[in-house]
Amino acid sequence: MARLNYSKWDQLELSDDSDIEGHPKSPSNVDKKSLIRWKQRDIHEKREIRRHRIAQLRGEIACNEVLLPRLRTITNDVQSGGHIHFSSLVERLKTQPPTEAPAEGQPTYDQMLQSLLLQVWEETKEKGVRRDDPELDKALVDGLQGHLTKLGEHQENIKVELEAEEKEQTRKITSDDLHEGFDSKYIPPKPSPPPVTAPQKNKGTKKTKETMFETLNPQSASASPTAESSAPDADDEDDGGDEDSLPPLTPALVEFSKLPVRDYEPSWQFIQGNREVIVPGATDALLVEAFAAERRGEKRYAKQCVHQGLLLQYCDKLGPDGVSLFFKRMVSDEKRAQTVFLKDVEDTYTHLAARVIATQAEEEQAAQGREQIQLMQDDSSQPITFNVPDGPPPEDLRLEGGTEGLDIEQVRRALQMRWDVFQAFDDALKKALQNGTLEAVNKVLGKMEVADAEEVVKMLEMVGILSFADGGNVRDMTNPAPV
Repeated sequence: MARLNYSKWDQLELSDDSDIEGHPKSPSNVDKKSLIRWKQRDIHEKREIRRHRIAQLRGEIACNEVLLPRLRTITNDVQSGGHIHFSSLVERLKTQPPTEAPAEGQPTYDQMLQSLLLQVWEETKEKGVRRDDPELDKALVDGLQGHLTKLGEHQENIKVELEAEEKEQTRKITSDDLHEGFDSKYIPPKPSPPPVTAPQKNKGTKKTKETMFETLNPQSASASPTAESSAPDADDEDDGGDEDSLPPLTPALVEFSKLPVRDYEPSWQFIQGNREVIVPGATDALLVEAFAAERRGEKRYAKQCVHQGLLLQYCDKLGPDGVSLFFKRMVSDEKRAQTVFLKDVEDTYTHLAARVIATQAEEEQAAQGREQIQLMQDDSSQPITFNVPDGPPPEDLRLEGGTEGLDIEQVRRALQMRWDVFQAFDDALKKALQNGTLEAVNKVLGKMEVADAEEVVKMLEMVGILSFADGGNVRDMTNPAPV
């Protein structure tokens, strides 16, 4: 049987009461709790000093590792170039811009080398060697080699010291060495999102029609049933059925529908983070939005909705692992699956666009039979005219042609009112009035509700834009009688 290794417990820094017992002759006012706090503070202060010293030694070693090779290069260059190269190097280090430094707030490496070279020059002068002395070159080289040797020895010494400090730091287990080895947590899965379904209508109550008959003999009438209950009216049940049955477009599906076509990586990433788009009814909601976008003229967005809707449909039809299987086929080297999918997208969009055109044509045809207001001209010799203003009344307004007796301020207010009313109309009506033809104006009026069209005609007459000659009428085209 293998023996257990208990050597790791040797690194625990433990203490008992005997470690902090005071001297029998110590002052009585120093209690045991204070001694414990002093002991703890002493331990923490020593750890902090050691930590600071280790950081200092590491920084100094890193700095020396940069200076040592540069100092060797300078020594070799001075040995070959003499004092002339030495002087030029000192001048260059003094004038060139400062380079990188070991740390912020410390001298740069160039400044350190310049200080060392000046120190070598001063030491050479102290030895009695002058500028014109033939031994100057040798003295400079000896001085550089001496500093190079000292720096190398100092580097080795601080490496030894760093190793000793790091060993002492790891000799005892402290709170800084504690870390979480492993952890086990249970994260419950996200609940399945609800399907995208249309709001259900409450069909628990049904409307009935009851017909009451008044009789001359109430007693005899009570013997037989006098009320008839009709079957539920199908029209009542279907009111608003088309709009209520449309599945809603959730915010996640709106964002998903705006992803680019044929770029499958964004769709894959979105589905991974938003599983609520993989629900029943999502494809129908996107196709409904595509139909609405095509009606608005947003063809590109409509095609995006079709693409994303069919993408979700394919993922659903491929089974439980359909999402990953679909995207693997789309990004694989074999393009057959992608060709089949894109052809389905094109065919579906073409069919949807054709249905939009057919629906709009049906709506226009149905609108021709609805109630509308039209301007009718009874006599071709007395046409209906439109006095469309070109702009607000000018500041220098003049009355001519028999209107000199009118109040010019009242005329100005009338002209301004005509311009304000014209500006309040929508662009379609303004263009029709500027066109000046009765057909153009009637076309715009025919698309309005009866109440809105009547209000427009009333405003046109009030401000003088619409001018009826004798025989002109406003007619409700669903009723031949003039209004």
